[in-house]
Amino acid sequence: MSLPSLFISHGSPMFAVEPGRLGPSLTALGQALTRPRAVVIVSPHWMRPSLEVSAGITGETIHDFGGFPRALYALDYPAPAATDVAETVVAALTRHGLKARRNDTHGRDHGAWVPMLHLYPDADIPLIQVSQPSAPSPLALLELGQALAPLRESGVLLIGSGSLTHNLRDYFHDTGTEPYAAEFANWVWARLQAGDLDALLNYRSQAPNALRAHPTDEHFLPLFFAIGAAGCDWSHTRRIDGGVLTGELSMDSFVFADPTFSLAHAA
Repeated sequence: MSLPSLFISHGSPMFAVEPGRLGPSLTALGQALTRPRAVVIVSPHWMRPSLEVSAGITGETIHDFGGFPRALYALDYPAPAATDVAETVVAALTRHGLKARRNDTHGRDHGAWVPMLHLYPDADIPLIQVSQPSAPSPLALLELGQALAPLRESGVLLIGSGSLTHNLRDYFHDTGTEPYAAEFANWVWARLQAGDLDALLNYRSQAPNALRAHPTDEHFLPLFFAIGAAGCDWSHTRRIDGGVLTGELSMDSFVFADPTFSLAHAA
């Protein structure tokens, strides 16, 4: 049985030390999954005009944020590298007609290591990042996932890390509980259940409060990587209820899995 693909909402860096509702559910998911030989993750905090694959022998934990509590800057996620898997990723992208190159110096940004702190807290599974295309295109992320989907059959776990809603102005200005976050998250879930890819691809014109939920869409686009990585049939999606942090960050996450997969924490 192949591994699922995942979309994980990493919210803000504070998720590292404030696991909330989602953190324990991710830990339970990591325990329920067949242990992968490697994790390949796409994060909006490493965007490049052309595709790059982290292939260094070691991966530095990057603290790419400012103004947060000191405890965050002391955290480390020393997951091993896997240069052979990185080469496999580059080859898979090339076969799909996507030009990609190795990057032997890039570390792991918080979009990668913060959710992994909860999913695999022992940091003992190789972690490879693929850069997110800097052009804001859902189709580009969908194709990227489709190109790597076959790796799931060989024990590679594919993850799109983003945030189901992501309005930093509301977050930093403490606007209080905002109903738009739950409304947008529920719309996405309904479209996933219906298998309505067309509506999702056109979410900015069809979803309620889309522009407020995502003033810019780089944190939503990894969802399309996870959908593409799921293959042809993603109608058996599981929703992991992550709640809404600080009133506007929906932490809902999704498991795109075989119909036989079950997890108590997934709806």
